[in-house]
Amino acid sequence: MSIQGMGQPDKSGIGRKVTVVGGGIVGVCSANYLLRQGFEVEVIDPALPGSEDQCSFGNAGGICPGSCIPNSMPGVMKNVPKWLMDPEGPLYVRLAYLPHALPWLLRFLEASRKPRVEQISAAMRSLHRMTFECYEPLMKEAGCEELLQKRGQLFVYESADGPAGGAYSLDLRRRHGVKVEILNADEIRQLEPALSPIFKSAVYLPEQGQCPNPGRLVAKFAENAARRGATFTRARVRGFEKGPSGIAAVHLENGERRAIDQMVLSAGAWSADLARQLGDRIPFETERGYHTMIKTDTGLRIQTISADRKFVASPMEAGLRIAGNVEFSGLKPPPNMFRADALLKQARPMFNKPLEGEVTRWMGHRPGTPDSIPVIDRATRARNVIYAFGHGHQGLIGGSVTGKIVSELAAGQTPSVDLTPFRVKRF
Repeated sequence: MSIQGMGQPDKSGIGRKVTVVGGGIVGVCSANYLLRQGFEVEVIDPALPGSEDQCSFGNAGGICPGSCIPNSMPGVMKNVPKWLMDPEGPLYVRLAYLPHALPWLLRFLEASRKPRVEQISAAMRSLHRMTFECYEPLMKEAGCEELLQKRGQLFVYESADGPAGGAYSLDLRRRHGVKVEILNADEIRQLEPALSPIFKSAVYLPEQGQCPNPGRLVAKFAENAARRGATFTRARVRGFEKGPSGIAAVHLENGERRAIDQMVLSAGAWSADLARQLGDRIPFETERGYHTMIKTDTGLRIQTISADRKFVASPMEAGLRIAGNVEFSGLKPPPNMFRADALLKQARPMFNKPLEGEVTRWMGHRPGTPDSIPVIDRATRARNVIYAFGHGHQGLIGGSVTGKIVSELAAGQTPSVDLTPFRVKRF
């Protein structure tokens, strides 16, 4: 995919080239919005956009404007030992990696203080509330409007008083204007007949959405950007060459050099190492996530989360995706597919129909900050570099809005979202 082309300058007179490092959902959304601003765009990524080598490929598919609950909530500390002791639990830390992960984990626990949770929740809602309106024009232009399904999101519990245990989360959602419905066992069955009778209560968020094929979404956005003149280079960025006003060039692993006017760093879990070369040390971890795909039709319509067991069941174009859990092991060790198999084992009692069909397993690297929100800002010492990374579990939700913000920053415009909570110096 390599189509040469140059956009027309916008009315502000800015018509320079923008190099986007990273071709996942944030990178391709940024590329499309930058093209709309009249920039010439190059996207650099070693992986083909939308391929299984990217974290975006394996996303559970939620596109939720009401997503405002941080990963680290009050009381999380009491759950951590239980999760770590459970070999099939939602959290796993490889023992040899613990010394490296510990500073991040301590910051994660610090983010669970209620005053900080209130701030993070407000920031999440401010970024995510526009996700539909920022995706829809891109999907229309790319010819893939069917990839946004507004069917809501369902959190199911195996006890009748399940939602009461999450009262604070429900209060946060309601205060941020998110519509919430509490369902009993009969109402669950009416809404989602595919689910088994083990679920006695649920929280239904009717205004949320889902994407039935995140990998295809990224690929379609990349194809659309290429049609409009963006170039795509399959390579990994190795380092940077400094110039009088920031970064003058990037150096690729294949030995090539690319001159830089402006650069967007959206390289997912690899972003922190590159940001460090630019002078910014950001607490960052790869939250390795797993999914299992079963080529079957359970009849499930709505993305459903097991609130008790912390995994997601998503109806996809290719079958049913069971996704979730977090593993801290770094970027280099091979996948531990026991984690994927554990998800499938836990999901089997969830449905009326047996989960039978071809099974595939996947692992990807979520780019995680300890406070659950991304870094969207200019680099401290390289002002021609825009950071757009660290979305963690929320990449598909925040991708479209982040792309729009990136284009506004590149054009010198006031961003659509107050970026104070997302600044690099907050750490």
